[in-house]
Parts: sequence; C-alpha cells; structure tokens
Amino acid sequence: MGVTASGTPQSGSVTVVTSQKVREGRDDEYQRWQERTNQMVRGFDGFEGTEMYPPGAGDEREWVVVFRFSRIDQLTSWLESGARRELLDESRSLFEGTPTQEVLAGGAAPAEPAQEAVTAVISHEVRPGREDDFMGWQDKVLRAQEKHPGFMGTELFKPVEGIQDHWVVVFRFDTREHLDDWLGSAERQELLEEGRDYFSSYDVRKVGSAFSGWFRFGEGAEEGVPPNWKQAMSVVLALYPTVMVLNLTEGKELSSLGVPGYLGLFIGNVLSVSILTWLLMPLVNRAFAFWLVPSRARSVRTHIAGAALVALIWGLCIMVFALTTG
Repeated sequence: MGVTASGTPQSGSVTVVTSQKVREGRDDEYQRWQERTNQMVRGFDGFEGTEMYPPGAGDEREWVVVFRFSRIDQLTSWLESGARRELLDESRSLFEGTPTQEVLAGGAAPAEPAQEAVTAVISHEVRPGREDDFMGWQDKVLRAQEKHPGFMGTELFKPVEGIQDHWVVVFRFDTREHLDDWLGSAERQELLEEGRDYFSSYDVRKVGSAFSGWFRFGEGAEEGVPPNWKQAMSVVLALYPTVMVLNLTEGKELSSLGVPGYLGLFIGNVLSVSILTWLLMPLVNRAFAFWLVPSRARSVRTHIAGAALVALIWGLCIMVFALTTG
C-alpha cells in the first residue's frame, strides 16, 4: 500500500476530489456553474487539469469533480480565494447538503482513464491515538481486496495539515460490478465492524474512472506501476498482432488506392495507437493483472509464469501469421 501524502508543500502534485449532490431538475444549471468554476480555476498558478464525472447508476445525483495542482500551497491559494468563495455562495441553491472535498497530496498526475474501470474514494475520521492501528487495519483490508475479482490497486493518503483531518483511501476495480460486489461483500462488512475501533465515521464516493493510463494501477504510486520489462512485453503482445492485421487490411487497401507510403504509415500509427489505448491494453491489463500488478506478483514463480505465458502467446501469433501470410 502506497502512503504518499506527507502534507507538506514539497510533497508533489496534489488532487482534490469534490462531491456535490445536485437537486433534482437542476443538472443543467449546475453544469453551467461548474463550467464557470473550471474557467476560473484555470487562471490560478499551478493548475494542471480538471475532470467532471456525472452520477452513475444508484449514485443519487452525486456529481464528482477532480482538480489537480502542481503543489499543495497552490491548491490552498485557490481553495481559500475570494473568487471561489463567491462561486460557492452562488451555488448553494443548487445542492442538497454541503459539498464535500478530499485532498490527495502526493502521487503523479493521472493520465487517460482505463476503459470501464471505476474508483472509490473513502474518507475516514480516525480516532485520536489509533493512527497506527488504523494503518494496520488498512493492510488487512488490502489483503482481502486482492482476493476479489477485478481489484486493480489502492493508495492511502494521510491527513493534510491545515486543510483536512481525514484519512483517505482510494482503490480501483476494473468494473463497477466488481467494485459493488466488494463494497457489499460480507467480508468487507466484517472488516468494517472491526475497523470501528479505529475510526468514528467514513464516507464512500464512487467515480466512474480509473484516474489511470495504460499501466498506472496504483494511482501514480511507484509500487503501482509494473517494471519496464513487463510493460514492454505487454505492449509488444498487443502491438504485434495489431500492426500485422492493419498491414494486411488497411495497409493494402490504402496502397491500392495510391495513398503515399508516408501518409499510409501515419494513418496506420494513429489506428494502432488508438486500438491499443482504448481496446487491447485494457484487456491485456485485466487478463495479466496477476502478473502486472506489483501487489499481486510477489513471487518469483508468478514473474516467470507470466513472462512465459506472454512469450508463448508471442510464439502463437508468429505461427498464425506465418501460416496465413506464407
């Protein structure tokens, strides 16, 4: 489990996850207000990006918006700015209850989300003096999560001094169904009962995104990214058949139409990268999660078995194309 938040301005990039329950029938007004907020925040030093996630099934009109800044002091300047307070005052009639926010200090800025994956953000009010017990309990929860289908990674964030007192856990599953299965499981309910000795309350928010790229299983945490040699083997696994199929189909078709080779190569590159990013790499990540996710691939046997399986599929692909192309 990657504990990356130190709560100091030097701790690296920082993300704030805001959640607000929009009143029924006010979604259009809220989205216009949120766009004004997004335009305003772009003018602040250190701003890196924002993402908005509409309510999913069963989320009761709860919208989640993520803002990223380079440093925590820059985020604090925006959170405490008069411009933001004015916008919040204007929005009070749009929301049921008070919007919430969780600051995740540390880790790398997220890249393009993995297809279908979903993230849960859980904040905890940890009882004073029980911090070490809480962290030990979180390790136990992680060991249980790793056994559930679709689990992709987790990260624990400590409180950020001067901004929030909550401990925040972010974890990810490959589909919403798998996440809901874990959240509703009897095993998790037993763990929650045990954890009540260490925290007084908790709050769960689900976000329909992985906040991740091809390999960022740990939300930017170092242990959440496979080593380079595994990344390379996995990309070749998806890239080789993609390029071969495109050469035999799109390549020949463009050539017959008289398209210059340099232009045909560019088109092929665009198609192959798109196919890898949005189709094949998410499938490879899911199929080989036992080998790619560092928290699961802990034994030498697993490392060897995964590499051998990838090499075997390489060989099968070569054999298939050798037989079909002569």
